[in-house]
Amino acid sequence: MSEIYALLRHSLAGLRVLIAATLLCGIAYPLVVTGVAQAAFGWRADGSLVTESGEHTNDPAEAVGSALIGQGNDDEGLFYPRPSAAGDGWDTLSTYGSNLGPEDPELVKAIKERQGEIATREGVSVDQVPADAVTTSASGIDPDISPAYAAIQVSRVADANDLSTDEVKALVAENTDGRTLGFLGAPRVNVLELNIAVRNAAE
Repeated sequence: MSEIYALLRHSLAGLRVLIAATLLCGIAYPLVVTGVAQAAFGWRADGSLVTESGEHTNDPAEAVGSALIGQGNDDEGLFYPRPSAAGDGWDTLSTYGSNLGPEDPELVKAIKERQGEIATREGVSVDQVPADAVTTSASGIDPDISPAYAAIQVSRVADANDLSTDEVKALVAENTDGRTLGFLGAPRVNVLELNIAVRNAAE
């Protein structure tokens, strides 16, 4: 009888711990974190959505995209993003890189082909084409490009939109973020926000 009582007592103690942990970790903690995120970083917590005018919004119905998710485009009047290996390209349901090693013949061939295509398209030499222009990111939906990749696209975008190169360079500068916390990562240009700025400037 004492063994049954001890087993029951231990089971009830375990159940109380389970309930307490569920309430604390499964309900209270997520609510606190979500509340703090909404109060302090509402736009970012809701997906960093951007409208056609370039304004931040929390309403998905008003958004043309997210500043966190890269989008493919074939418009010669806009800046191009990095290539994507996610599904058929920029597929948010299949985010991954190519997983090819640096000396893989398929990757080497793809890089050389992209270098030639981009050099011809932008009117630059092959050695001016930066690495991020010809390689995919780990996610396949990287929203940013390097300032170097943006720089070689300036002339094309300016001509296509009847803007001066100085105007487009200024837009690139406005949409360039420095290193995170001043020392992490590298400077980057958000393609969606830059393209929206180009569209608005061309109107």
